[in-house]
Amino acid sequence: MPYIAPMLPVQRAKHIIELCRAERFALAGVCEAQPSDHPDALREWLAAGKHGSMTYLENHTDIRIDPRLLLDDARSVIMVADQYDTRTGPSATHEAIPEGHGRIARYARGDDYHASIKKRLHRICDLLRETFPDDAFRAFVDTAPILEREHAARAGLGWIGKHTLLIHPRRGSYLFLGGIITTLELESPVHQSVIPDHCGTCTRCIDACPTQAITPYSVDASRCISYLTIERREPIDAQFHEAIDDMIFGCDICQEVCPHNAPTAVGQRIRLLHDTYAPRHSSLPLNDVVQWTSDDRSRAFRKSAMKRATLDMMKRNASIALGNSEEIEP
Repeated sequence: MPYIAPMLPVQRAKHIIELCRAERFALAGVCEAQPSDHPDALREWLAAGKHGSMTYLENHTDIRIDPRLLLDDARSVIMVADQYDTRTGPSATHEAIPEGHGRIARYARGDDYHASIKKRLHRICDLLRETFPDDAFRAFVDTAPILEREHAARAGLGWIGKHTLLIHPRRGSYLFLGGIITTLELESPVHQSVIPDHCGTCTRCIDACPTQAITPYSVDASRCISYLTIERREPIDAQFHEAIDDMIFGCDICQEVCPHNAPTAVGQRIRLLHDTYAPRHSSLPLNDVVQWTSDDRSRAFRKSAMKRATLDMMKRNASIALGNSEEIEP
């Protein structure tokens, strides 16, 4: 691509957003690379141990708080979102799964989003390096110590809800996030603006959480079913077993009860943009999982984000779900 010059910061932003749209991202926006507005909240959350055994979150706190430390002379952040599920399915309850199966969170039912988003962001970075050879670009998808949701909110992709997930007024919260930090100066186009918080007095996500992990705009990860089944390597405390129910990888309850994920006429017209996220399975047979070998796990998780969970973790999760199903049998 030939070098484009001169371009005003807002023209550059429009050009980049068009590149993101060409890569079929559901949402895209830009913002200034600025420190977090809530540094004390992050430090207090870590000090209280609410990150559980995810000790990696204790690393590079200074960079998480100030993204300008991630890339020398960083000036802007480009944020994108992919939609992995739509506002067309069940909202207040789980959808049905076969008897004897364990439930999988919606985000992990298709191919691994890390690979899909990274590949497209890297293509955008390559184009931008050709167009702006004097500037640096670094892509990230859960791979850098950066507060993605805060920057996504600044870039006009939604607001951070009481369950701490990003919510877009039309697309809901079933969103994957990724971005590019750059030394390039960008200015938000006039059509991009910060979306105000629409949670209001609603507490459905807080009330529905079976482990009481959510308080307004904060989650105690050490109590969250997603953390317990995906991140925690150690045994899961028996006090959480009943709440885990039939979930063997992740949890969608706080999103399923959210009014902003309820089916609407607008939501029904918004479809998945990528076949990558088409669900291959929404559940797994529990009796099979508890007997898996390493090869069984590898075959089941090929190209899946579920690789995050080890074989022992999956067997542990399936055993808990089996125990719950036996307890409710007549």
